[in-house]
Amino acid sequence: MLNEKHILIGITGGIAAYKTAELTRELVKKGASVKVIMTKNATEFITPLTLQTLSRHPVYMDMYSLSGDFSISHISLAQEADLVVIAPATANVIGKIAVGIADDLLTTSVMATRAPVLICPSMNTQMYENPIVQGNLEKLAAQGYLIVDPSHGELACGVEGPGRLPDVSEIVDVVETILTPKDLTGEHVLVTAGPTQEAFDPVRFITNHSSGKMGYAVAVMARRRGADVTLISGPTTLAAPRGVRCVSVKSAREMRDAVMEHLEKATVVIKAAAVADYRPASRSDSKIKKSEGTLNMSLERNPDIIAEIGKNKGQRVLIGFAMETDNLFENAAEKLTRKNMDLIIANDLNQEGAGFQTDTNVITMLDPNGGKETLPLMDKMDVADRILDRVKKIIEKRKR
Repeated sequence: MLNEKHILIGITGGIAAYKTAELTRELVKKGASVKVIMTKNATEFITPLTLQTLSRHPVYMDMYSLSGDFSISHISLAQEADLVVIAPATANVIGKIAVGIADDLLTTSVMATRAPVLICPSMNTQMYENPIVQGNLEKLAAQGYLIVDPSHGELACGVEGPGRLPDVSEIVDVVETILTPKDLTGEHVLVTAGPTQEAFDPVRFITNHSSGKMGYAVAVMARRRGADVTLISGPTTLAAPRGVRCVSVKSAREMRDAVMEHLEKATVVIKAAAVADYRPASRSDSKIKKSEGTLNMSLERNPDIIAEIGKNKGQRVLIGFAMETDNLFENAAEKLTRKNMDLIIANDLNQEGAGFQTDTNVITMLDPNGGKETLPLMDKMDVADRILDRVKKIIEKRKR
């Protein structure tokens, strides 16, 4: 996601500086070139050697030092950066930037850059809630600086409240969102994810092994690319994606009703949920007790949500998934045609790295014209991005 991106991290003198080591590591793992500026106070909390080891670049602290090519550090770093991230950002540095003070390497680099600047405040709750600090943050936001609100929790000083540096995963998500081209702006993407549960008594239900990871990845990537996203999810253990409208359901019929409720404004529908094909024909109001012999249960068909959409899809882009154990391409192609989809994502449950519960997938995308594109094993976030690339092509073709 971040290949060939140049990220400049500024670390200021707060106890949360230790978290910036993990942030640096995660950004480097994702392919970014990361350089670090530390203020003098930051070095009281974490050593430059730690950040140099993790970033694989020298750590910059002195405004008057020369860079390797003898250019002035604050100018060269500012010009190179695709994004500047200040984490943690203390009240002091927030105030200096807000009034245009540039008296060290970090603040001069911020003044000299044309890249977006992401500020991650972290400080004592009373300091964060101080009207002066809040006014400075509002001023910076009005001028185009990007702000990540601090988390609520117990702080190092023992106070509980807002002021914690957000989790590294949240900051990384914000960074990736900022640096992702917004080529789906104006689109309304409706995504379904996860399993459904079909209860036959108050205790038990029929379900499947879907974790929801593929659908959630699609929702996250669509939001990063600028779309307005609604995620309708069956029961999962996954956290609701930031910036996505989430609707929780349990049964296939609940999912069908939620999809139809939100369908009108959707321009793209991506049905990644593993919806149960059948449900118990009747549901006991009390727990079915174990007895001798077998238990026979009658099942009836659940609504076919994607087929219902396909009959009246209009100009919407409609994409479905087909997970099979046999005759993958034949079964997927038949579903593609019968349900009037624009693309179907086929994957073989027997293939290593594909299917339920994994962070990776192996897919083949089939289109109505007989096109077939097989992707290698990759992370589900990357798979989601490739699916959305095809969505973008379909949209552009229709506009032409």
